[in-house]
Amino acid sequence: MSDFLWQAFVTLLVIIDPFVVVPVFISLTRADSQAQREKTARKTCIIAAVLLIFFALAGDRLLNMMGISQPAFRIAGGFLLLLAGIEMVMAKSTGSRTPTNDEEKEATDSEDISVFPLAIPLIAGPGAMTSVVVLMREAEHFNTTAGLGVILIAIFVLFITYIAMRLSERLMKLLGVTGMNVLTRVFGVILAALATQHIVHGVTAVVKGMR
Repeated sequence: MSDFLWQAFVTLLVIIDPFVVVPVFISLTRADSQAQREKTARKTCIIAAVLLIFFALAGDRLLNMMGISQPAFRIAGGFLLLLAGIEMVMAKSTGSRTPTNDEEKEATDSEDISVFPLAIPLIAGPGAMTSVVVLMREAEHFNTTAGLGVILIAIFVLFITYIAMRLSERLMKLLGVTGMNVLTRVFGVILAALATQHIVHGVTAVVKGMR
């Protein structure tokens, strides 16, 4: 089970990618005081945690109600994560985990950015929600603590994201734009590989079911 939990940590760390949040957070909170930034960072991560925990606990039931099998969801989730990975590597927005131009304009005019675009779709976007549901379904093959482990890992990754936002200016000075882009592209390659693995497992399960 330790291998599964490690995979869950890597998957969620890569898809959420705290380093991607940093430049967006700095840009949207440039005029805010330090206290306001801390409040926004805290509220953002709490909202993202609520969303991810909800999908972790209720996502599987919703899929069962709609008659969606685990292999089908793994294939669809794999393609969605692959799209997010390509976006990270190519640095081109597809809207799967970063706001579109129109959404960015709306976010700039918004008084509260903690919900949109920070919590959704930057942190708890479609890719993160899909990953949580897939991991919770995989956790069913282990003991009951595996599912709890996935939830705790998601909370831990969000804590890392919170720390990254709190230290956003220091991180930007330390790594710079180039450093952030390099880390994002590395994470994108890892995410693309994980996404491909999900697709392979899903297709293999479908083929076995047809025999």
